[in-house]
Amino acid sequence: MEERPQVLIPKVLILGIGNLLWAGEGFGVRAVEALNRAYAFPDHVTLMDGGTQGIYLIEHVRRADILVVFDAVDYGLQPGAMKLVADDEVPKFLGAKKMSLHQTGFQEVLAMAEMLGDLPQHLYLVGVQPVELEDYGGSLREAVKAQIAPAIDAALAYLKRFGIVPERRGTPLSDDATLSSPEFALQLYEGNRPSEAEACRFGDARVLAAAGHEDDRAAQTPASDVEEAR
Repeated sequence: MEERPQVLIPKVLILGIGNLLWAGEGFGVRAVEALNRAYAFPDHVTLMDGGTQGIYLIEHVRRADILVVFDAVDYGLQPGAMKLVADDEVPKFLGAKKMSLHQTGFQEVLAMAEMLGDLPQHLYLVGVQPVELEDYGGSLREAVKAQIAPAIDAALAYLKRFGIVPERRGTPLSDDATLSSPEFALQLYEGNRPSEAEACRFGDARVLAAAGHEDDRAAQTPASDVEEAR
């Protein structure tokens, strides 16, 4: 029989991190939102949309005894694959292949908490390999969405080891019951997404020069025009 870790009334932080603006980057946030809609936790458990706050999460992390993180992580696996990592391995995986600045920031949060002597005693990373990132304003792809429920199950199984068993809500909270701004509620955010004709998905050619063309234009610009622009 597995021995339960000896943590008495632990302070628990369940954190979803990532950027909703870039498709698969939003997995962590969408997972913690789904968890919040389906389950009610005791007062010593905090569910939080950490977004891309990075270092600003330090005080929340320092107060936690148990930290569970949902995130999109580049494990180098098949797109949509889920991987579970615990304790000392968590910072290594968050820093191995950084997909965006939020992972750099959160890796620094863990390092700072450790330096201050307040690193959570128990760490658990529920990470999913993204399918698509380069889609501004886009949704999670189906292979990643399909992992939200298994990711929640994995987190709940981990928390059960510490005697933390939330109550499943008889009626799940509505989609607009978010952990942050209601404008980012899944159905509202994705349902109001402009068409490709109205809003470019991958970058605007008017401001993103094709490779080599920027140097050509600079060479053709008279020096007097450059000085005037300054």
